Amino acid sequence: MRLAFMGSPDFAVPALRALHAAGHEIAAVYTQPPRPAGRGQAVRASPVQLAAEALGLPVRSPARLRHDAAAHAAFAALDLDVAVVAAYGLILPQAMLDAPRRGCLNIHASLLPRWRGAGPIQAAILAGDAESGVTVMRMDAGLDTGAMLLREATPITEQTTAAALHDALAEMGGRLILRALAAAPLPVPQPADGVTYAPKLAREDGRLDWSMDAAILARRVRALNPWPGTFTLLGGETLKVLAAHPEAGGGTPCETPREKPGETPGQTIDAALGVACGRGVLRLIRVQAPGRAPMDAGAFLRGRQVATGTKLG
Repeated sequence: MRLAFMGSPDFAVPALRALHAAGHEIAAVYTQPPRPAGRGQAVRASPVQLAAEALGLPVRSPARLRHDAAAHAAFAALDLDVAVVAAYGLILPQAMLDAPRRGCLNIHASLLPRWRGAGPIQAAILAGDAESGVTVMRMDAGLDTGAMLLREATPITEQTTAAALHDALAEMGGRLILRALAAAPLPVPQPADGVTYAPKLAREDGRLDWSMDAAILARRVRALNPWPGTFTLLGGETLKVLAAHPEAGGGTPCETPREKPGETPGQTIDAALGVACGRGVLRLIRVQAPGRAPMDAGAFLRGRQVATGTKLG
């Protein structure tokens, strides 16, 4: 099948490789243009561009599409059977949606209609969902509103991080898009109820609010790993929190409030990085101090004493 692939981040790479390995004719790969990234702000190509170049595929990286008639004509000239889209990052205008004979198919990292939008993987963990998955849908002009072709689910456990779920769903997306192209399942409209939206995350979303329930904070640590990451302030310095669990049991609401009187949210209850929350206690398991490598809480405490009653903010 002659197709264009449109994607940018790591999530899209397994699907691109799966399509190539299956023998589909990839006429062009569309991806976001190279941009400054990292501490040094060096200009870097997207993961999809790097993967496409390694496979010897032609790459196009327009900065915008919506009002670019020349880009629309160039896309139509590819004479495509289908376009496959996975976390591309640009909105496709109607002219491009209509150009391929079988339309544009999107690999979306949620069980639609739950978690439309930019951050479905993180949103599912933050909400305490029991499962997530991938939906392959036929794109329309709305935000993740197109008719569904295939869906597949995977459990979210009390240990699932966004990083682990991301990788699992990326591989699942590669499998599902091959099935969708081979079987051409009938599109099914999304149900009108159960629609939720996953907003784009910002770096400041990672700051832990100790007035919240410990179980919710534990989900937050897992959901924002690796980006934007969660953090708190200790002695005026930023302490990254890489892993944690609520004392009453991971991922479920704490059944009883803190037992010791006088503890305030954000205050350590012992010398082992147990932190009082609005309800329950969050035990920090793995942390990273400024200029240091990630380490288990025990190793961190061997180099720095944190007395009972220390306030984190």
